[in-house]
Amino acid sequence: MAGRIDARLKELGITLPPPAKALGSYVPYVRTGNQVWITQGPILGEELHFEGKLGREFGVEEGQACARMVMLNIVTCLKEACGGDLDRMVRAVRCVGVMNATEDFTRHSQVMNGASDLLVDIFGERGKHARLAYGCASLPADLAVDIEAVFEIET
Repeated sequence: MAGRIDARLKELGITLPPPAKALGSYVPYVRTGNQVWITQGPILGEELHFEGKLGREFGVEEGQACARMVMLNIVTCLKEACGGDLDRMVRAVRCVGVMNATEDFTRHSQVMNGASDLLVDIFGERGKHARLAYGCASLPADLAVDIEAVFEIET
């Protein structure tokens, strides 16, 4: 029987992507105690998406779509870390969005709303989190957005 969050995903018309392939020597998430730490980029399976800079190749709306894609990858990892039951997620704790951006791009927070709004859409109040969003000169594989998220889960 599907859980409450699986039903919510279906209601929203969201299908979680397959786990993204790591681009280096790391694991997609680490569970320690009642926390899960996840870092993801805009990768579907093994295919890279949104390669380039915000403020040059991508505007705010495209950046939001990228951040949303990344958050879907994060939710895929979270589901795995929760043994397939997203109802075990107690709350989103913190998200850090790092954006590959031009020097004059300043709308990092608006881009990150694509990820944050999705968490709240899926998890309601439990999806609200502390957040940091900032730009940098480059990211691996020239990806536009990378997000780290921390969740509290039932053990």
